[in-house]
Amino acid sequence: MNILQIKQIAIVDFLLAIGIHPTKETTVSAWYHAPYREDENPSFKVNKNRNIWYDFATAKSGDIIDLAVLVYRTPNIPKVLKMIERAAPAVPLKVRTFVPHPQPSAPAGMQPQASAFQDLRLLALASIPLLSYLSKRGIDLDIARQECREAHYTCHGKSYYAIAFPNEAGGYEIRNPYYKGCIAPKAVSLFSEGQTDSVCLFEGFMDYLSFLTLRKRERLSVPCYGADLLVLNSVNNLPKALPRLKAYKHIYCYLDNDDAGRRVVDMLRELKSDAVHDMMETYPLYKDLNDILTGKKKMP
Repeated sequence: MNILQIKQIAIVDFLLAIGIHPTKETTVSAWYHAPYREDENPSFKVNKNRNIWYDFATAKSGDIIDLAVLVYRTPNIPKVLKMIERAAPAVPLKVRTFVPHPQPSAPAGMQPQASAFQDLRLLALASIPLLSYLSKRGIDLDIARQECREAHYTCHGKSYYAIAFPNEAGGYEIRNPYYKGCIAPKAVSLFSEGQTDSVCLFEGFMDYLSFLTLRKRERLSVPCYGADLLVLNSVNNLPKALPRLKAYKHIYCYLDNDDAGRRVVDMLRELKSDAVHDMMETYPLYKDLNDILTGKKKMP
């Protein structure tokens, strides 16, 4: 792993992986006994949002590499990077390709002989690093465990794992702190609560999980609690969803406040006119539902 990848590791996950537990923790910070010195009163704080630490007793601060230099007592950065990776092999969820592309040298029309994505196992979502990632995104963990699975697999001989969200074609959307992709086939995800003429439309499954969390916490005005819930899993899947969307009398769009999201809303309005409701219009300072959930406003 390079320095950039190492710095993307959550400090709280790294500390947990090496057996260091917080004495106090909130959604935005965690307090510890300093892991590199005697510390009777917890004076070591980690800012989860910025992924930096501060030692109030010594006035030292830094990122995960600065911390590891103190923990492993060496200024040798290449050695420190290797020690982080060896000590916490479950933490770095490495970037990988799920669906291999045909090699340029292969004859036209031929597919690869073997997929780079192998040995898939789907388990209950329980990995601490994955749950920590979802928690940092503000997602209710009971909802996450109900809606998602944990995928374990090998790629080019190495083992990995990630959050897996099912689609209606038997594929999975895959997400971890370092990558988002798909285990083919790519398709939409539909959750129907019975006979209804309304649907709530989402771009990705993190939006869907954020919606369920906001609804559970009564922080979102929901026009119809009995509506179907449809996740595009990519705006490119809109053509696949159009036939069933046309059947609804009301389409409540919870799409991103960006050009791609607005284009989808405009396209649907051309087809269904007044049946389409842009629910994000009332949240102009937020890019998406997860930003509403975490209180992260767009830069002016």
